Amino acid sequence: MDIQTIVNIALLTLLAITAIILLRLQNLLAAVLLTGIYTLLTAGLFVSLDAVDVAFTEAAVGAGLTTVLLLGAVAITGREQSVTRHSRLLPIAVTAVTAVALIYGTLDMPKFGDPMAPIHTHVAPRYIEMSDEEIGIPNIVTSVLASYRGYDTLGEVTVVFTAAIGVMLLLGGTRKQKTKPKKMNNKRSLLLREVCNVVVPAVFLYALYVQFHGDYGPGGGFQAGVIFAAGVILYALVHGREKTQKIFPTSVVRYFISIGLLLYAGVGIDSILMGGNYLDYNVLSHDPLHGQHLGIFLIELGVGITVAAVMIMIFYMLDEYAE
Repeated sequence: MDIQTIVNIALLTLLAITAIILLRLQNLLAAVLLTGIYTLLTAGLFVSLDAVDVAFTEAAVGAGLTTVLLLGAVAITGREQSVTRHSRLLPIAVTAVTAVALIYGTLDMPKFGDPMAPIHTHVAPRYIEMSDEEIGIPNIVTSVLASYRGYDTLGEVTVVFTAAIGVMLLLGGTRKQKTKPKKMNNKRSLLLREVCNVVVPAVFLYALYVQFHGDYGPGGGFQAGVIFAAGVILYALVHGREKTQKIFPTSVVRYFISIGLLLYAGVGIDSILMGGNYLDYNVLSHDPLHGQHLGIFLIELGVGITVAAVMIMIFYMLDEYAE
């Protein structure tokens, strides 16, 4: 048994143990923290399987920013889970039926690593062989997500946009009434503030690197947007939301939620106006490869803007509601 197999088994075992503990927990704060550990283990498993881009996203979104947002939700709802008085037979039955259906659906799947599996004989070879010629960027993952599967990625950004609208409608319509505005806490640690002032610009710089280096290595709009939002949220946690909103006003963040998605969709409309199909980047420049580079640059920028704005807006609303 080689080292990679041992690592995979160890990670899967830890994932199973973590999931079992999560099922037994009633303290929501502990459940959120353990969920972050679960997603971090999942990211490690993706790295072991050479899915670095997916691991990057899982670590940034799941173990990082999502944990902070869930902690904000716990601050609103309370730390302890309410004891249900309903019968547990129906949920158990639904879970059992779903598990049986999933297991049955895997019976016809090819074995793990089978070279004759459809994904290894049809789709993947097409991308690997033609990506450099048709797209012209080193990172094939970016070629697939931003060009070959541009429609799917547009759908994912739309889902993120819809999630932000749902949170704003849910929390914005039921916001607690305040008797007087809350004053900022000026007793925060001076050392913590100074460290934050040094770290946050580095986080923003790294987010830009991930945004514009996604063509050549792991990264892209999703990861960069989350990292940028994490920098803003870190600043807000240390300096306070009121001070942060002076730099990143709520009204501006709200507009950028739409601007990113409109930029992505607008690239497709521009492709049609220039005589091509929707999201056909070849027509955006005199050289098809230049057009691909320009199109991917623009839609990845749109993804990063929307993801960052959505995460910041959700944090703002959770923090404001929790006051």
